[in-house]
Amino acid sequence: MKWIHTADWHLGKIVHGESMLGNQRAVLSEFLTLVDREQPDAIVIAGDLYDRAVPPTEAVELLDETLAALILDQDIPVIAISGNHDSAERLSFGTTLLQRAGLHLVGKLTPVIKPVAIKGVSFYPVPFADPATVRYVHNDETIKTHDDAMRTILAGCVPDGPSVLVGHAFVIGGLETDSERQLSVGTAGQVSASQFAPFTYTALGHLHNPLAIQSETVRYSGSLLKYSFSEAHHVKGVDVLTLNDTGTFDRRFEPLAPKRDLRELTGSLDELTDPAFVATQVTDDYLKINLTDGEALMDPMGKLKKIYPNILHLERIGFVRESTRAVKASREQVKDASVADLFSEFYEAVREKKPTEAMRAVLKEEATCAQND
Repeated sequence: MKWIHTADWHLGKIVHGESMLGNQRAVLSEFLTLVDREQPDAIVIAGDLYDRAVPPTEAVELLDETLAALILDQDIPVIAISGNHDSAERLSFGTTLLQRAGLHLVGKLTPVIKPVAIKGVSFYPVPFADPATVRYVHNDETIKTHDDAMRTILAGCVPDGPSVLVGHAFVIGGLETDSERQLSVGTAGQVSASQFAPFTYTALGHLHNPLAIQSETVRYSGSLLKYSFSEAHHVKGVDVLTLNDTGTFDRRFEPLAPKRDLRELTGSLDELTDPAFVATQVTDDYLKINLTDGEALMDPMGKLKKIYPNILHLERIGFVRESTRAVKASREQVKDASVADLFSEFYEAVREKKPTEAMRAVLKEEATCAQND
């Protein structure tokens, strides 16, 4: 039995004011090609199908097209859950009818988690739910944290044979990125990995780094694309899992290449616009430019955008360093200067002329009196 684990599609995502829908459509097309080649028995999507509760129309259409291609065209069942970015209520619409077609989409939490059995493997879809929701569903006022909530939800799950928990959670020790929405303040939003011990494998969503935790049986697939520059060095893709003779799963990571990568370039304006350097670059990627020039520049963004049209962020790291050094030097000068010298500089800056000797004499006299006091 073979299945594919993916998560955190975030359809409709906007990064630094730029819609990712074109990139998402391209990478999902590559995903469908991978599915056609692998011919899995099931697809698991572990939450955050959309980037927000009310997604744009184009995002809804893209999800509809992708699910139709998987379920109707290739006859592959899909097990999907809502994440913290999704609207559980919206995703729950028509689920009973859709199950008959092969789409097992679980949006809202229910008191009992019903497993989906596919070719001898039981999948337990657990949608994202905050502690308040779990308190209400299970009528248990003792639930305070996400760890309490997960413990209560899983208490009714008794897997028998090969089993997969599908969840959307922040496992303790997981590596975060800038594009994830915090589930709770502090550590209250974290869940212990030991809670998943009864299951053969746990397929998670929420953390965008596929290497967020080091475990052979509890894994994040990572997000479909890079959604922040803190993810610039990630390799994005999906996990392909195969049930072996021992009743466990062999995992293989399959990378997916986006239409446009999201990455950083660092250097001076002259270096980044040098034709020899430009010839080595994919110039239409989504970029963060870190300029190392220390001096003031005339319209650096305009000059760079003629070469790199998809710059999302420009940072003057060299200019900041120079400014910081200048401020420190200025503070040292102020510390060593006399009151009369400081007044002279201020007077000259405001009145555009130097103070008279009489003024300076009065200042020196006042400063001497202040020291004696």
